[in-house]
Amino acid sequence: MAKQPHLLVEPGDLNEIALIPGDPGRVDRIAGLCDESEVVAENREYKLVNTTYEGTDLTICSTGIGCPSAAIAIEELERVGVETVIRVGTTGALQSDIEIGDMIVATGAAKDEGTTKRYESVTYPAVSDYGVLSALVDGAESRGEEVHVGPIASDDAFYAETDAYVDEWERAGILSVEMEAAAVFTLARRKGMRAGAICTVDGNLVEGTQKGETDDEELPEKAKDNVERAIGISLDAVVALS
Repeated sequence: MAKQPHLLVEPGDLNEIALIPGDPGRVDRIAGLCDESEVVAENREYKLVNTTYEGTDLTICSTGIGCPSAAIAIEELERVGVETVIRVGTTGALQSDIEIGDMIVATGAAKDEGTTKRYESVTYPAVSDYGVLSALVDGAESRGEEVHVGPIASDDAFYAETDAYVDEWERAGILSVEMEAAAVFTLARRKGMRAGAICTVDGNLVEGTQKGETDDEELPEKAKDNVERAIGISLDAVVALS
């Protein structure tokens, strides 16, 4: 098989389990909590690193922003032998009792985006794999962390999330909104892969707090190391799933 055109990898280059943050900068942040690491490829929004955590080999691959680039990543990861993917990202809360710094483990994602419609009907569910979901919840419990578990939404238009959208999502009991999970879950299901997602809350749309609008001094204590906490849980899940 030829080298994949976007990830620039071939079969055998990567490990069977991959953590997939959106931000390429978070790849290094995750790798910094692991043991020996090696950069495999770097192209556009995609940075891939092979590493080891507590004796378990894994790959870290950024997906960029949004479902289109995430779908490309899942397509090409599957072609080179990756079997399990865990999204480690950020999300905006849609319920008033969810605070900045909280973590959400997604059971599924509403398809409020356009990418998955090119693959299947909107009536088909975008849901996480039960084994991955359980490993994330168990990983949080073993660390003494609380996580919200439930459905989230994936949306294409960050700056077009109107009050009407937010109100509708809130009434439906959707916990938060982000931009990649629907494609990750959908593509993984269609390709026989396992997928899950843990996202850290960086704003609350119901309370009117967008990403980046809260001063660090005003953040609750749990929010100051929120990304590292979610990364730690996801790494424990990798060990359990291996």
